[in-house]
Formats: sequence, C-alpha cells, structure tokens
Amino acid sequence: MPTVLDSKQLDSKQLDAKRETTSSAAVEDPRQRLIVALDVSSAAAAQKIVAAVGDSAFTFKVGMQLYTAEGPQIVRDLVASGRRVFLDLKYHDIPHTVGSAVTEAAKLGVSMLTVHASGGSRMLRSAVDAAKANPKLIVLAVTVLTSFDQNDLEEVGQGNSIEASVLRLTRIARSLGCGGIVASAREAPAVRREFGHGFALVTPGVRPAGSSVEDQVRVVTPAEAIAAGSSHIVVGRPITHAPDPAAAARAILDQMRS
Repeated sequence: MPTVLDSKQLDSKQLDAKRETTSSAAVEDPRQRLIVALDVSSAAAAQKIVAAVGDSAFTFKVGMQLYTAEGPQIVRDLVASGRRVFLDLKYHDIPHTVGSAVTEAAKLGVSMLTVHASGGSRMLRSAVDAAKANPKLIVLAVTVLTSFDQNDLEEVGQGNSIEASVLRLTRIARSLGCGGIVASAREAPAVRREFGHGFALVTPGVRPAGSSVEDQVRVVTPAEAIAAGSSHIVVGRPITHAPDPAAAARAILDQMRS
C-alpha cells in the first residue's frame, strides 16, 4: 500500500461537535471535502489509484463493487495506511441485520458509512446505536439517489417531488441522530435552509464542467456543489480514469475553492 498520510482526524467527543467539525470540514483545505470513489474490481487497482492521487485527497470511497470483490481487507488496508474510508454499501434491511453490519463496519475503523433513509426509523436507530462503538464514525442517510429523476421516483410509488422527498427523509434521519445525509447539491440549498449546517451533506454525482454525466441524472460541478451547501463531494471516474489522477484531483480542488 502507499505510504501513510498525515491526515487530520476528527477528535470531537460530543455528537453535535462531531457533526459541526464534519460539516465545516476544514474549509480552508478542500482536500478535507473531496472523497475519491474507488469504483474498481481489485485491491491492486484501488491501491494504484490511491498512490496516483497521493496527498490530493484524504478520503476514499469503498462501494459495492470493490467491497464485493475484495471484502473487508481492502478497508483494513486503507485505514492502516492512514486514509479515511467512506464505506458506501447503503445498508437497507431489517433493524437487527443493519445494526449488526454497522457494528462490524465500526470495528473496521471506517470514518463514514451509508444506510438508506427509507429503511425507516427503527432501522436508522439501530444503525446509529451500533455506530456508537466508534465515536468518530458518521452515519449518513441516503435520501434520493442522484441517478433518480421525478419519473423514477414516481415509478417506485413516491408521489412527492424530489426536493420534498429529500427534506422528509432528512427530517427522519436527523431526528434519529444520523450525522449527515447523502443528497444531490440540487436539493442542498433547501436542506440547509430547513436544517442548518451542523451536519454532513455528502454529494455524489459531481462532474467537472464538460465531463460526461454517464449514469447520473442530477449532476452538478464541484463549485456548484460547494456553493449549494454540500460539505463533501464524491468524485470517481473524472479522477480515477484520468491520465494523471493527481492533476485531475488538483483541478477539482481548484474548482472547489472558486
């Protein structure tokens, strides 16, 4: 694995302080707000990306593809190397099963993990309670996927607008102690108006201007996401598929500063 990064760790002891630290995310250093998605199928490919990005990012997303291919060892290796891990498995199951999964994730030392807000109050409470085993772990509730448009939402039986759905799910997640949400930056202004800034708002589907949107629908640029109120952005292919991932990451960091 690459050499250990001297990355700043969250050190607050109180939940509210932890949320505030996470959401402000060292604004003067956008590297604290950039999450690089390791959407690859092997540990070797993931390690190559991490090494290529270098110190241009501190946090790396391990999602379903990589976790299914390599299992928890890839998470252990990243954590041991000093990286922060955003475990994006979007847990959605009965409360006991989700709580047990979060317990295991907490043992791995991940910094953030995702659960579906639509899993309901008992499931979210079980996840939040299990996460207390690792005081630095942030439980993020996924609201409406950035690949969804209004037609997709209606197809699965949701009659509300996307914005109304995001606000409703955020309200549930916040009331149960989730440390943040996952939502598009298009809904971020409404979320910040209603709930303030004392929690993380992680935005996937971020693409630099001129990039292909691929399978995303509600896409924004890095600068738009930060201006809208996102505390963190998740960027994958524009960095990981670039000829020079470090240069691509630096270009995104520059856009986040603008």
